[in-house]
Amino acid sequence: MKLAQKENIFLSCALPILIVATCIPSQAQMTSVGVNCSEVAALGIDKQENMRAGRVMIECGLAPGGRPAVGPALPPVIPNVRVSNRTCTTAASCTKSENMIWGSTADGGKTLVDNYNDHSTGGYSGTSYSKNGGVTWKEITPAPFSTAHGANFGDPIVVFNAKLGKFFAGDLVSSSSGGCGGQGIGLWTSVNGIAWTVGSCPHVGSSDDRESMWVDNEPTSGTYGRMYVSWNDFALGGALSVTYSDDGLSWVPPVILNASFIRNVQITGSPVGAARFEGTNSTVFVATMDEGGGGLNTRQNVMYKSLDGGATWTSFIMGARFSPPGSVSCGYFEAVAPIWRHMGWGQPAVGPNGVVHYAYAGAGSNGDTGDIFYVQSADNGVTWSAPIQLNTDVDNPFHTQWMPSVSADATGKVTATWYDRRKATSACSVATNPGCRYEEVGRISLNNGALFGAEVTISSALIPQPQQTDPGVQACYAGDYDYDTNLGGNAYVTWTDGRRTVGGIHVQDVEFAKQ
Repeated sequence: MKLAQKENIFLSCALPILIVATCIPSQAQMTSVGVNCSEVAALGIDKQENMRAGRVMIECGLAPGGRPAVGPALPPVIPNVRVSNRTCTTAASCTKSENMIWGSTADGGKTLVDNYNDHSTGGYSGTSYSKNGGVTWKEITPAPFSTAHGANFGDPIVVFNAKLGKFFAGDLVSSSSGGCGGQGIGLWTSVNGIAWTVGSCPHVGSSDDRESMWVDNEPTSGTYGRMYVSWNDFALGGALSVTYSDDGLSWVPPVILNASFIRNVQITGSPVGAARFEGTNSTVFVATMDEGGGGLNTRQNVMYKSLDGGATWTSFIMGARFSPPGSVSCGYFEAVAPIWRHMGWGQPAVGPNGVVHYAYAGAGSNGDTGDIFYVQSADNGVTWSAPIQLNTDVDNPFHTQWMPSVSADATGKVTATWYDRRKATSACSVATNPGCRYEEVGRISLNNGALFGAEVTISSALIPQPQQTDPGVQACYAGDYDYDTNLGGNAYVTWTDGRRTVGGIHVQDVEFAKQ
């Protein structure tokens, strides 16, 4: 996808690679996606994390596009199981990260689908499938979600609906002819994870952002088969919104959970096979974050829950405000050096007996720029425990942990995973620094979060920090989240990995492990 050249832009300040200056073009300018640069702040585009917003920021001179880091590439190492395995001709066409994975209950998890961001000629969407429980993967080319709903700008979602017997997956899309609006949410469906058919629009919007999705697959629930989508609607000032559907075709008008901006993090609900803690419907939860205005301002985790199938919602504070992770400024967003844009968001999960789990990232002590914290609720999300730190390494400025994911099942197995630099002995400023190498690490609880075992290294080797050389993607980007799921006692874990080189540059790939 080639960016339109803008020859009449003059910036009043320089833009370093990682620290985004607060400069404005000297004259009003219309971007290639139809946004006037003078309206970026008013439209909340600087707070949006989607790929279309990133493109606007690049074209308006408010964020740099990707470019190679300075220094020699590290030698390649053997990967785990690479999900995003299409051939890349250049490093600048190989930015694949940020993903959500789900498995089919129809065949016991043999069929898995991973939806992720992939900037290629088909837009910003990539999809892969496995037919053997994750042993091997195949990326679908051309990208199946690159047509019918218009331009695709990523922010992946995917679930398998057991009642309807099919996968539902989608992204943010942009086309009035595609029916979902200028920046709405579009879906596709598949019975086998391979062949996809264009589906419905959960929301016809002009400024949707950070959507997430969950399906109620519990057969005894009064809302069995209901699918939920939550998002931030920046056409309404970032309003936290939810819609749901029982057939995947018609969706209820958006239910506004919060009229002012609070970040939609992820949506989830009661696990299959667990007795319901309250009522006759599965409980649905939306984890959110009050970002305090961005940057290094303190954060607060807030959980919303519904007992009536998404019609009404109640919110609960999950603890005191906390300092965020990160050491690099990306405009509104904070980041873990060199390019991991991350505000501290995590992932919620639900176990049996009304126990709700949440892991998130915050600043550590002794100059540590990131640790992983875990809280739980034993009463279905009403009250929350004090946070405990999941990573057990000694805090120091080089040891950073960030971007956690959590999955749980009805037996009480809870798996928390995250990115980890506990082996670093030097600083990380550019991708080629040895101190930038990291691992995917996790901890498992077999008793519903009461006690976690020792850390388990999930990646098979130290991972070289991938670069971001794509000029059509913000330089400060290596994916904003990873959504893990649990099926049949297996935790399906995915992460952004930098072990593949293209033209001597370590690129972003999606890797998988079954824990």
